[in-house]
Amino acid sequence: MTILRARPLVAAVAALAAVTAAGTALLTGPAAAAQGCRVDYTPNQWPGGFTANIKVSPGDTAVSGWTVTWSYAGDERVTNGWNATVSQSGSTVTARNLSYNGSIPAGGSTEFGVQGTYGTAGGAPTGFSLNGVPCNGAGPTTPPPTTPPPTTTVPTTAPPPTTAPPTTTPPTTPPPTTPPPTTPPPTTPPPSGCAGAVLCDGFENQTGPTPSGDWSVVSPDCSGAGTATIDTTTTHSGSRAVRINGAAGYCNHVFVRTTKNLSGLGSIRYARIWVRHTTAQPTDHTTMITMADAADGNRDLRLGGQNGALQWNRASDDATLPEQSPAGVAQSVPLPTNRWACLEFMVDGSAGQLRTWLDGVAVTGLTADGVPTHDIDGQWYNRTWRPQLTDLKLGWESYGGGADTLWYDDVAMGSTRIGC
Repeated sequence: MTILRARPLVAAVAALAAVTAAGTALLTGPAAAAQGCRVDYTPNQWPGGFTANIKVSPGDTAVSGWTVTWSYAGDERVTNGWNATVSQSGSTVTARNLSYNGSIPAGGSTEFGVQGTYGTAGGAPTGFSLNGVPCNGAGPTTPPPTTPPPTTTVPTTAPPPTTAPPTTTPPTTPPPTTPPPTTPPPTTPPPSGCAGAVLCDGFENQTGPTPSGDWSVVSPDCSGAGTATIDTTTTHSGSRAVRINGAAGYCNHVFVRTTKNLSGLGSIRYARIWVRHTTAQPTDHTTMITMADAADGNRDLRLGGQNGALQWNRASDDATLPEQSPAGVAQSVPLPTNRWACLEFMVDGSAGQLRTWLDGVAVTGLTADGVPTHDIDGQWYNRTWRPQLTDLKLGWESYGGGADTLWYDDVAMGSTRIGC
């Protein structure tokens, strides 16, 4: 998979623009900042990408609007921002308040964030100012990584803001236990509830320890310690399931890819996948399910996690659903551990929409309904999105410290909703 890592955020970056005139305009009237202002810049960095949370404190004078600027020492490029309109010209970054957070009282503060990429770490940003007034901005509180980025070209992914993950808990009702069909075909019976689906597989026709036949083991970007095997001890139904040993650290990617021809699905496809895993989703970005998008340079549409909750990620530009602001992440839910969960999704390529259900319940933060909504799909629609998906891959990618053991079973994909 090509990465996405910084994992992802609110508004698309504004067109590059000079900042001197705008900054000067804000120096007059109640918007001007006091000399005691402070800008605290707290980064989260990984090979090739970063996010940063920026706290703005005007000091003993209130402001009714703010413009914050700073400069990078290296080749950092800001690609997205949240809770601010962000642009970059050369090494200088300019962030301006949105309509709802322009007023900061004396002694108060507000926060916004940025996401970006870099080729070579350039050290701490400098030259922080608020409305043209220099501030004693704090530099990064964590050093850049000492390990150089991998030579294999991979997409950048968005790590989460440093805010703690949401406390939203998954549904407490256990998944339904629909019995298998009472009249199975003479050979291998399909999983329950997927009659008419183009893909319907409970892995019962697997005869060896390594997935084969209708599935092949692949490592789209790079391979390492991750493995994919057929397991006969932990299953959702029947006697077999796919087990993924997902290793931590970058470049341990491993997936099983269906060899079925999915072209008959058309522009709308529904999927139903039973999944079980052992380790709560980490703060770092991870991926469990990917689908190549022919309309996006065959870059993957990915479903995984970040900030401790489920998220969709678009490999081509690292857009995330929901946006990785604290309010956005709170609209998603964690994937429950140590039990089978029914994960469903729908992708409508003609309308550019996406919906997701966990154990039959729609997840607000994992819904792109065609109308940009702040903290949910505002970043997703920073461009026209009309996917043409061509495959289905189940497995594990980690872009940081996340290791997990996962099982997949009773996988179905069709042109109508299949259900749990």
